[in-house]
Amino acid sequence: MPKITFFNLAKDKRQLLIEALEQEFSRVPLYNASISNIVKAANIPRGSFYQYFEDKEDAYFFLLKEQILKNKENFILSLQKCDGDLFDTMTELYGLTVRELSKGENINFLKNVFLNMTHEIENKFNEIFHADGDIEHFKKISLLIKRDDLNVANDQELLHLMKIVITITLRNLIEKFAQNLSEKEAMNNYLIEIELLKKGLKKI
Repeated sequence: MPKITFFNLAKDKRQLLIEALEQEFSRVPLYNASISNIVKAANIPRGSFYQYFEDKEDAYFFLLKEQILKNKENFILSLQKCDGDLFDTMTELYGLTVRELSKGENINFLKNVFLNMTHEIENKFNEIFHADGDIEHFKKISLLIKRDDLNVANDQELLHLMKIVITITLRNLIEKFAQNLSEKEAMNNYLIEIELLKKGLKKI
């Protein structure tokens, strides 16, 4: 989380720093990123960087959290639009993400995120559903989900189902970048896996 001094920056200076972060984290993955490049692009002394962030990981996860917040808002809007159908919602959200990436919006930053996925990053994406174990937030989201056609017995099973769906979604986004899939190919692959999940994987 950025320090209070970051949020106290003038809007134009804060935006310049954010653009410098996006530029560096779009160029290389987190572990190869250079603070020197960031401060040079932002035109600030190196010491100032540490007045705003603890380290480059802090800055990276700030940018990632901004993306997560955007997707969390899109998830809720899609959930309402799809009348609470979780699978339709995730299919729409996946399609929206793929279309945005195809247009080049944040493509290099997100490409580095997906191709260098870690457990910590995956947990951040799970915040689309629940904010770091925030039970109240999860309950708010779960109330929007139509459970009539879901084979879940309680909130715990619903949460695990949602985690399974987000894992499938992230893996498909990784595959899109790793294999340089077209928008159509990426969408077709995702739909196959979602349909398999909806039908169930074992004959009874």
